[in-house]
Amino acid sequence: MHIGLLGFGVVGAGVYDWTRGRADLTVDRVLVRSSKPGIETISTHSIEDILNDPAIDTVVEVMGGLHPAYEYICAAIEAGKHVVTANKAVVAAYYPQLTALARQHGVALRCTAAVGGGIAGDLAGFAAATYMRGVDFYNIPTTLLSQVDSSIGGKTAIDMDGVKNIVGAFHQPRAVLIDPDTLRTLPPRQISAGLAESVKMALTSDADLLDRIERSADLTAGLPEIIARSLTIKKNVVEQDPHEHGLRRVLNFGHTVGHAIESSAGGRLLHGECVALGMLPMCAPALRPRLIRVLRKCGLPTEIETTREALLPYLRHDKKGQGAAVTAVEVDEPGSFRFTTMMPEEILHRLEGVLL
Repeated sequence: MHIGLLGFGVVGAGVYDWTRGRADLTVDRVLVRSSKPGIETISTHSIEDILNDPAIDTVVEVMGGLHPAYEYICAAIEAGKHVVTANKAVVAAYYPQLTALARQHGVALRCTAAVGGGIAGDLAGFAAATYMRGVDFYNIPTTLLSQVDSSIGGKTAIDMDGVKNIVGAFHQPRAVLIDPDTLRTLPPRQISAGLAESVKMALTSDADLLDRIERSADLTAGLPEIIARSLTIKKNVVEQDPHEHGLRRVLNFGHTVGHAIESSAGGRLLHGECVALGMLPMCAPALRPRLIRVLRKCGLPTEIETTREALLPYLRHDKKGQGAAVTAVEVDEPGSFRFTTMMPEEILHRLEGVLL
């Protein structure tokens, strides 16, 4: 695929970096407003240079804004080039016109991209899974939590009637672009929330990663390695069980209680904070003091004011339920796990003296 790239901001630069060194993808020209270091030989200020280049078969539009992005997309389609756009404003305003034009010229228009955190990825993925029974989408996660966990694996979902992720589908993104540099402007609380998912995966599948997080003198500097190792764990699990019939349920460690806390908290707590709290009652008592130390080091909560009455309705509606029971994940020692079928009331009993 030979690409003409429209725009070279954070997303455009990320697309360019992602294609470098790949034999199947090449960025031949980049449309820019002003000169950019490192792409002098392929940059241009004229859209015509891209439209008239016979080698370019695909235009990727990441400029943003309605105009001239809309006109450039139309011109690319009319020139017989396939188009991928992350421009939600253009798609929302001109989707019928663009799809009709693409059909007329026999080219593909791919326009679903999630740029943001887990909510953006889930919503865009769910829309892509349901529209026309499934269209391509691209995931560009910009929070730590989405980079280490939610951006890969193909789970897409939305909340309904106050229940977390109860409506959804399995729909894999066409590609995922992760750039740790996007985390530089992320608030510290969001970084902490993302670390919760990495601690989760370390506890169930990688004792050495837990040691590294625990011993790290600078967690921020170690984020690229933490992201890579977390993704490797999830990738290995998902490849063995893509639709969560067995092994993939291990990724729900901390989420059974965590989702109940998150739903009952009414937006006061971040998802990662709730997962951190949800792990505590589901790990062995002997392991709990160490987990508390790790969570506190990561800036995560280890206590919460709640009640049995607040959590029970949400535990009963857990999407991992099998009849009245729930499949929970327990950890006795780092790097290992076991599945346990429990009634919601049994899970609440585990919380006594830990969170209640």
